[in-house]
Amino acid sequence: MKVVVGLGNPGPEYDATRHNVGWWLLDRLAYEWDFPLFQREGRAMVTEGSRDGEVFRLLKPTIFMNRSGQALTALASSPDFLPEEDLLVVVDDAALEVGRVRFRPRGSPGGHNGLRSVSQALGSDDYPRLRIGVGFPPDEADLSDWVLSPMSLEDEDVILGLLPELVRGVEVWGIEGMETAMNSFNC
Repeated sequence: MKVVVGLGNPGPEYDATRHNVGWWLLDRLAYEWDFPLFQREGRAMVTEGSRDGEVFRLLKPTIFMNRSGQALTALASSPDFLPEEDLLVVVDDAALEVGRVRFRPRGSPGGHNGLRSVSQALGSDDYPRLRIGVGFPPDEADLSDWVLSPMSLEDEDVILGLLPELVRGVEVWGIEGMETAMNSFNC
């Protein structure tokens, strides 16, 4: 089973923010793949189904970004779960231009509190991630304020336009592997 975790913040006030693009992609995955509606399971909203013979479990933590890893503790303790092979964390990246994407097999949290929480829960930075560029904050802006603010309509259109390609990218990651996803979708 492949687990795709989209990081975001709960509550309607965060729906349109840069920090929630991970949830945007998971919602699009569930829609495109005709998965059942998300259901609450512990500290997450979860759905699952199959694509080309591979089971995908989509998980949206329902706790705030800086504690996202708490939604993965049961998964992390499963002896059959190998984060370096079975997990993909989808996250916003304010160090990438809007619309740039990076599949990565591992890495440091890079100042992202959601990734830091996931790394703490897993006890390792060795798990794949998909970083979606949400643009650089203006010089005078605080990073937290920037990622928690709604995007301009132009930036939102760019991200929404990417989602169909990213759905394919996640499927490629899950079925063909990280190297193929990186070679095909990183831009």
